[in-house]
Amino acid sequence: MTEISGPVGGAHVVRCDVALIGAGVMSATLATLIASLDPSLSLMVFEREPAPAMESSNPWNNAGTGHAGMCELNYSVEQPDGSVDVSKAVHINEQFQVSRQLWAHLVTTGVIADPSSFINPTAHMSFITGEAGVRYMKTRFQTLSANPLYSAMRYSDDLGQIGQWAPLVASGRDRSEPIACTWDPEGTDVNFGSLTTQLLAWLQSGGTQLWCDHEVVAIHRGADGSWLLRTRDAKGGPAQTVRAGRLFIGAGGYALSLLQKAGVPEARGIGLFPISGKFLTTNAPDVVARHGAKVYGQAKVGAPPMSVPHLDARVIDGEKWVLFGPFAGQSIKFLKNGSIFDAPRMVRPHNIIPMVQVALDNVGLMNYLGKQILATKASQFAQLREFYPEVDPSQWHMTVAGQRAQVIKVGAKGRGELGFGTETIFAGDGTVAAVLGASPGASTAVPIMLAVLRHMFADRMDSWDVKLRELIPTWGTPLSGDPELARRTRERTAEILNVTPPTV
Repeated sequence: MTEISGPVGGAHVVRCDVALIGAGVMSATLATLIASLDPSLSLMVFEREPAPAMESSNPWNNAGTGHAGMCELNYSVEQPDGSVDVSKAVHINEQFQVSRQLWAHLVTTGVIADPSSFINPTAHMSFITGEAGVRYMKTRFQTLSANPLYSAMRYSDDLGQIGQWAPLVASGRDRSEPIACTWDPEGTDVNFGSLTTQLLAWLQSGGTQLWCDHEVVAIHRGADGSWLLRTRDAKGGPAQTVRAGRLFIGAGGYALSLLQKAGVPEARGIGLFPISGKFLTTNAPDVVARHGAKVYGQAKVGAPPMSVPHLDARVIDGEKWVLFGPFAGQSIKFLKNGSIFDAPRMVRPHNIIPMVQVALDNVGLMNYLGKQILATKASQFAQLREFYPEVDPSQWHMTVAGQRAQVIKVGAKGRGELGFGTETIFAGDGTVAAVLGASPGASTAVPIMLAVLRHMFADRMDSWDVKLRELIPTWGTPLSGDPELARRTRERTAEILNVTPPTV
């Protein structure tokens, strides 16, 4: 349990084993793993907002895809010789299977009572047009379907079949237009906000302290190697000082600022590039009744990978929705509820040059984002019509999504590079870890947090091995090379999570 230690600098200090900043899915997942492996460790979670999961983990602030490398074409890259490299897609699918195994364990043990409260079966589709696109899609399908993780995937370039999978995509479409789709019934829709709040509720029942409306305003290293955090109460309560043996920062776009406050040398040279998003959304009964899949296309030339357009079936708090986007917004904040001063406060002498280099090397991206911000409503619906030819604009409205703070870091060639994935930063002594970036993000939170455990608790991993295999039965064993293990694992987790797909 958390203890009160003696006075430090004239004030009493609350002591805990691990402090976690940010009450999103990353912190909730890490805390769940730690509490499951060693309930005696004391945990404190700090959140600047009045409730957990109000930023990127919120269902309205992320795509909720359950990224599994099934439908995201940017994870399967066409090579100059026409072949398709699917290694990234397979890697992400492997990671998602690990997340599913922990979630299944939490359902089995009663931590989560109703899996449908956060995960629902939703087919994943990839969609492409044009002759070159059809050739790419067929090659991608042939490559992926040879892997045991994709044995349920189907391919079609027949409009009738595509219409059975996704009526909105096929209805009213020009039959002379070349079109191809893949369809995987094992896809899911995930409400990471619901998952986060349920995990934190269980953690609190076991003694974890959750402090909402508490912003960490200062971090420094104690003489004994521990971390001293000073917090500010948004409701005007007394400030609090916390001494933690280990520190995890899962605060989204605010994480870099906290790393800088902590003086972590591994954060030198790192900057952030904010990208905001918007979605056209509808819950019109005649639309949601005809669309039960997540249909992903290809990003436009010059667009960032995270901007891949998709017509996305969602289940949010028990209600069905369809979202289309994303469209770029114009906010320069690092968090949706952040400050416009986040960006200038981040700038340091050591990260100015990498950020300038990224700006010079990504003129096309800047132009794309500028056009997106200035896009008219008519042009936005024109993009939606590429997926849904018979769309009725009166049934849709624009919803502002969350902020993404893409990582800028010095690459192998010594020049600033813009990353679009999830980045984990570790302090060299093993006491600090932080997560930055975006997709696949939440869907792969479990393997990302397992990597954090390896770093922060390297001396305990061997003793935790048996328990880890209870939480994740295939711990340490890749599924993509073992068809029978892959099949059993997928079927077992699907049954427990109640996401068994229909018979193909």
